[in-house]
Amino acid sequence: MARVIWLVMDSFGIGGAEDAASFGDEGADTLGHINDAYPLSIPNMASLGLVKAYENTMGKTLKLVKTAEPVKGCFYGAAKEHSAGKDTLSGHWEMAGVAMDLEMVYFPDTQPTFPAEMIAEIIAKSDIEGILGDRHASGLEVIATLGEEHIRTGYPIFYTSADSVLQIAAHEEHFGLERLYRLCEIAREITDSYGVGRVIARPFIGERKETFERTKSRHDYAMRPSGKSVLEIAVEQGHEVIGIGKIHDIFGGHGVSTKVPAYKLEGLMDATLEQIQRAGEGSIVYTNFVDFDMEWGHRRDVEGYAKGLEYFDRRLPEVLALLREDDLLIITADHGCDPTWSGTDHTREHVPVFGMLKSRDIGDIGLREGFADMAASISEHLGIPLAEQGQSFL
Repeated sequence: MARVIWLVMDSFGIGGAEDAASFGDEGADTLGHINDAYPLSIPNMASLGLVKAYENTMGKTLKLVKTAEPVKGCFYGAAKEHSAGKDTLSGHWEMAGVAMDLEMVYFPDTQPTFPAEMIAEIIAKSDIEGILGDRHASGLEVIATLGEEHIRTGYPIFYTSADSVLQIAAHEEHFGLERLYRLCEIAREITDSYGVGRVIARPFIGERKETFERTKSRHDYAMRPSGKSVLEIAVEQGHEVIGIGKIHDIFGGHGVSTKVPAYKLEGLMDATLEQIQRAGEGSIVYTNFVDFDMEWGHRRDVEGYAKGLEYFDRRLPEVLALLREDDLLIITADHGCDPTWSGTDHTREHVPVFGMLKSRDIGDIGLREGFADMAASISEHLGIPLAEQGQSFL
């Protein structure tokens, strides 16, 4: 029986979204602008059709340091996001075949940003006496600015971004990691009625702003849209779904039968290779490579992003070597995060959809009308019922 290897390069957009202007992102192009500033050598992704996907979508040439022509068995194209968002939750749920039919709230860039009644309810139902922040901020900046006051007062730091998210930062030792998790669980229950996509626990360590650093103990508490994803359908049909990195958190555990924690690009790739080797027939191995977004996209680190892409590309042959004849490899992204763009938020872009199915010569799949076409293709490949959205490109 066939397997699916699904790799999400978090934030790896390829520009061209027709509605980018309505998000303030007209002209954003994560891949193109990185290559303009730091010419890339990514021949293995090129051999799977990434360059063709970009050029067909953008209508212009992508000149890499080292490239390759698409090989037999590869497929390549792009997808536009149907959901009215540009964040992790909407991107992943849509690619899994579920419409974001819940109206998610996006907080205004004001101070305070959160509804006063929402914060008051969180305080009343938890063991905290007040909060710091209450504004839009980048995670590193808000911890550096308010971390010492947080330690002194015991008040957790609440902040948001252009995503539908409430992020809560607190010191692992002074505040306590389990206490932070309990606070986030309470906040998750309360924010459901407000339409907040995610509540994220952001623990950090250090004693002063010069030494503060975030830890690996981040935890996401995601809203659950209605409808069943292709992951849930697969599990119901007796297939193993292996979620690597933050996949389990993004889907709130729904449709993930095996959770595999992994951190940093190298660790995520190592875990992916290990799980591909052990995955049985009919399995889905699903990895989110978060560093592209968290470490380099949001921090506007063009060189770091470029080096991350080249590292991913150098290790891609290890993935290809483990593919069986009837395995479906899909490489994609959930949104853009152009590191040359202003601000620190995601960017509304098309995402690449490319990969390999050795048993079929698929080639150009064009511009897909929604991310959910990936879910439909996985359903067809595994022979399971369809999720609510999408059309197969197989």
